[in-house]
Amino acid sequence: MAMGSIRTGDEDGLDDAPMSEINVTPMVDVMLVLLIIFMVAAPLMTTGVPVQLPKTAAAKVAQAKKPLEVTVDKDGNPSIAKQVYTMDSIVPRLREMAADDKDQVILVRGDRDVPYGKVMEVMGLIGQAGFSKVSLIAQSPGGAAPGSAAPASAPAAPAETAR
Repeated sequence: MAMGSIRTGDEDGLDDAPMSEINVTPMVDVMLVLLIIFMVAAPLMTTGVPVQLPKTAAAKVAQAKKPLEVTVDKDGNPSIAKQVYTMDSIVPRLREMAADDKDQVILVRGDRDVPYGKVMEVMGLIGQAGFSKVSLIAQSPGGAAPGSAAPASAPAAPAETAR
C-alpha cells in the first residue's frame, strides 16, 4: 500500500493528510495464475471418478445398423447394393425395406454428372416409401477414394462426407 501526502490548503499550507491507493498488480498476477490453473485442470475433472465396474451376464447393447446406400448412376438409374432398378421398380423394393425398419438411415450417392433433379426424385421416392432419415453423400475436396460411406451421425470418413 502506497502512502503519500495531500496538501489540504489550510491557511498555513502545511496540513498533510495520508493518501492511500491499492496496488492491483499483485492481484492481477494471482488472478492470471488461477486462470491458468483452472484452464489446465478443467479437462482433467471431466473424466470422472475411477471405479471397478461389476461383471454381468447381460447381452451387449446392439450397435446401430449400417446405413443403406442408394446410388444414382450417371444415367439417372438408382441402385441398391449393386442391384440396378428403374424409377418405377425401386419403389416396391423400398417399401419392402421400410416395412422391416422405417428408422433405417438411407444415404443417397449421386454421380456428379447426373442432374440434381434426378437425385431429388430418388430422395422423394425414398421418402414416399416411408423412410424419414435420408442424407446425401458427397466426396470431400481432399478425398480421392469414393466408395466408403459415412453416416450423418458418425464422424465423416476422409474420402466422403454425408450432407
